[in-house]
Amino acid sequence: MPLIRRSTAAVAAVTALLVVTASACGSSEDKASSESTSPTAAGQQGDNGIKLPEGVPTSLDDLKKWKEGGWKDWDKWARDASDFANPVIKNFWQPSRMSKAKDSPNTLSSQSAGESQAATDPEPPAVPAKQVSRPYHQNMAPVGKVFFDSPEGPMVCSGTVVEDPAHPGKSNLVWTAGHCVHSGKKGGWMRNIVFVPSYNDDGLTAAKAETAAQREVTPYGVWWADWSQTSSQWIDTGGKTGNVGSAYDFAVLHVKPENSGGKSLQETVGAAVPVWFGAPSANKVSSIGAYGYPAAPPYDGAKMFNCTSRPGRLSFAPTTPTMYRIGCSMTGGTSGGGWFVNRGGKTVLVSNSSISSNEHTWLAGPHLGADAKGVFNAMSKKFAGRG
Repeated sequence: MPLIRRSTAAVAAVTALLVVTASACGSSEDKASSESTSPTAAGQQGDNGIKLPEGVPTSLDDLKKWKEGGWKDWDKWARDASDFANPVIKNFWQPSRMSKAKDSPNTLSSQSAGESQAATDPEPPAVPAKQVSRPYHQNMAPVGKVFFDSPEGPMVCSGTVVEDPAHPGKSNLVWTAGHCVHSGKKGGWMRNIVFVPSYNDDGLTAAKAETAAQREVTPYGVWWADWSQTSSQWIDTGGKTGNVGSAYDFAVLHVKPENSGGKSLQETVGAAVPVWFGAPSANKVSSIGAYGYPAAPPYDGAKMFNCTSRPGRLSFAPTTPTMYRIGCSMTGGTSGGGWFVNRGGKTVLVSNSSISSNEHTWLAGPHLGADAKGVFNAMSKKFAGRG
């Protein structure tokens, strides 16, 4: 049984394995929607009292320049963990702009996939992805799309609402990939990062989703990241192709609604999943499921898909954690999408999509150990007294 939204306050019992797909992010022309109204800024200081780094806009005119570009010296003024800034721009992410966000594949040649490491298993056979039943909020309520801007234009990833121990039943945390929020070794934080749960809930075609009413593609609203945290290893070593940084390619977002409301993200969508840190290694797991919104051909980013497969191991170095790898045909756009297993009758998140093969026959995701738990705990504690 999939995750079902029965009310805004409770999560339905889940007895079957949740499946989730993954791959990479996306880019396209950086044009504002012709149907958008004039954007307005909110919370440049953030509701957290965080001082924004030099270069972040403080006026409406500057905001307009910010949203359309202005990436000069981006890797210097917005690189460090403390430099994250993501002021809300209302009416910015509308359906037509969302539809322009394309994938920016984070791939790895099959021939170079840890071939010298004993902890790497043979490449798995491809597993065709399947469409998730609709409406999504009745089947995969915690899953959605992560939109953001990069120097190459608007991009897209996938993400999952996860439980927050500091706010039981009222989580505002989203799990995704590190490369969906920060470019890694060469670059800095992405901009205009938002999460859209149950994107395109009824599975409209890409053409119809582009011109649809806002509520049809964002049934639970647009949620802006007011803080993001990824691993120091990803910031120091991550790149556009798979490498040792991929083993640390995870991130947590704390989000708030674009249009203020009293309910948390978890209450709004009616579901969240716990994260299992220190889950068994791949050779001890019988099945993993992955969900997401693939955007590169033959997919178009409009619909949610999933894969289920027995995982194998992928290693880049003896000193880095061994990643999970599954056969899956998912393409770019599903990076950050959660990987799930059934733990004692409950669906839990154990990884996220990080990289895929150039041929899109498999996906790999990090094993969430002590480093991932540290990132998560830091985010949870940061907002423990707030919300």
